[in-house]
Amino acid sequence: MPDSEKKRVTVDDVRRDHEVKVFIAKANENLGILGYTEHGPRHAGLVADIAENVLLRLGFTERQAELAAVAGYLHDIGNGINRLDHGIGAALLSRHVLNRLGMPPEEYAEVMCAIGNHEEQYGEAVSPLAAAVILGDKSDVHHTRVRVLDPDTDDIHDRVNMATTHSFLNVDPEGMTITLELEIDTSIIQVMHYFEIFMARMAMCRRAAEFLGCTFSIVINGTRLL
Repeated sequence: MPDSEKKRVTVDDVRRDHEVKVFIAKANENLGILGYTEHGPRHAGLVADIAENVLLRLGFTERQAELAAVAGYLHDIGNGINRLDHGIGAALLSRHVLNRLGMPPEEYAEVMCAIGNHEEQYGEAVSPLAAAVILGDKSDVHHTRVRVLDPDTDDIHDRVNMATTHSFLNVDPEGMTITLELEIDTSIIQVMHYFEIFMARMAMCRRAAEFLGCTFSIVINGTRLL
């Protein structure tokens, strides 16, 4: 598409796109077969909303926030190909989609960078968009993500998600703090189990918050633990 025909692509344009719907459905299907929690439209939409809210609350422009939402919605579509390096796969797929929709390269390059940096194995908060997507993705821990509600499951990830009844990322622009607030049912897991499996993710959130000039903390069942 010639530059003269480039347009302002919104997260709603992305949500409605048939190809995006297909890849999100395929990603969710693949991960279900592999035993992972929900990675469908619910997760994509929540990450998009959180990423957008983080940047809006911290005073970034509406367009930056909207691009963070676009990146958040597309961040896991690479799972439609393979779980391994799915962030890189998602970034490359997103370029094709966003270029087709009419987004200029100056914008989809930023979106690709944010998507390609959301996984803790190799990602870093290298831009406001990347930081916002990291915070949105890693803060989505909730019982609604569990596909089979079995309290006796041996999978620690399922049990941690199953035990989490409330999850909210609180962004305080005055105090420049970002706080992950969780309510965990300790009859299902102990709080320590959360940190056993999510410590690397929380460290990534801390670095993302610091990139945005904020401090990061975790409050579980009303007690500040980090």
